[in-house]
Amino acid sequence: MGLRGENLQRRRAWLQRGFFLLFVLAPPLDIFRFDLTQNHFMLLGMPWTLGLDDFIAGEIGPTQAALNVILRGFLPLLLAGGALIWTAWRYGRLYCGWLCPHFSVVERVNGLMRRASGKPSIWESAPLPERQPDGRFLRREPRYWIVTVLAAVGFALLWAVVLLTYLLPPAEIYHNLVTASLTPNQFRFIGVGTVLLSIDFLFARHLFCRFGCAVGLFQSLAWMANHRAMVVGFDKRRAAACQSCGNACDHACPMRLQPRTIKRRMFTCTECAQCITVCEQVQRDKPGGGLLHWVEGEQALPVATVRRTQSRTSGEIRVADR
Repeated sequence: MGLRGENLQRRRAWLQRGFFLLFVLAPPLDIFRFDLTQNHFMLLGMPWTLGLDDFIAGEIGPTQAALNVILRGFLPLLLAGGALIWTAWRYGRLYCGWLCPHFSVVERVNGLMRRASGKPSIWESAPLPERQPDGRFLRREPRYWIVTVLAAVGFALLWAVVLLTYLLPPAEIYHNLVTASLTPNQFRFIGVGTVLLSIDFLFARHLFCRFGCAVGLFQSLAWMANHRAMVVGFDKRRAAACQSCGNACDHACPMRLQPRTIKRRMFTCTECAQCITVCEQVQRDKPGGGLLHWVEGEQALPVATVRRTQSRTSGEIRVADR
C-alpha cells in the first residue's frame, strides 16, 4: 500500500518538473506566447492571428473575418476552457496538484520552511511533529531560513523573467539579462514582478491558491457542482485506527486542509494525494491499510452531501458533516 502511494508521489513529482520545464521553455521554443512587438500569438512555431489584417487590407469580406475570429479566437478558448472545466468537474483540481508551476513552488517552499521553522507556513500556530509517517525525523534547523528565502526569491525572479518572455521576444530578454542591458521597462517589470512574487511565495502562497487564482477557483466551482466527482474519502468504519496517527494527513496537506472532513470544507483540494500516501504509510502494518482513498460516483456521495456523524480521531471526538 505504502509503496503504491510513494510511486504515485514520484510520478506526480516528475509531471510537475516536466510541466515547470515546459512553462519555462515554451516562449523560447515558440511553443506558445503572445508577442507584443508583433501583436499576435505564436503557437508551435507559427504565427496565430485572428486574420483581421486581411480584412483591414480589403482582401477578405466581413463574413470571412467573422468566421476567422470564431475559428481562431473563440473556438480554441472554448475547447481549452471546456477541457479544463470538464476535467475539474470529473476529477477536481488535478491541474493544480499535478501540473501547475505555481503549486510546485508552493510545495518546495513548504518543505524548506518546515525544515527551517518546523512549520510549512509562518501562519501555523505550532510546529508539526518531527517524526514523519515513513519513520524519518525532520528536525528544525534555523539555518534553512537562508535557503528558504533564497529559494523563494530565486523562484520569483525566474517567474518574473519567464512571464516577460511570454510577452516580448525571449531571445531579446535573455540577451539583455546576460549583457546587463535591460531596458528601463524590462527592468521595472522584472523587479516589480520579483518583489510581488517573493511576497507571494514567502507569505501568501496558500492564500493565492485559495482565493487569488481564477484557474483554481473555476476548477473548484466545477468540482463542487458534481457530487459524484473524484474526492478523498475516509473509511469511517475504521475510524478508531486514527487514534494513534497524530493527524498525519492534516500535517501532510500542502494546502493546510483537513482531508477527513466533508467536501465543502475541502473546496481548494488539489488532489495531490499526499494525505492518501501518508495514511498508507502510518497504517502500513494494519490489515486494512490506509483509511483515505480516492472515491467517485456513488461512493463519493457521502463525502459531498451533508450528514451529521461522529468520528473519533487522535483520541478526541470530532464532529463532521458527512
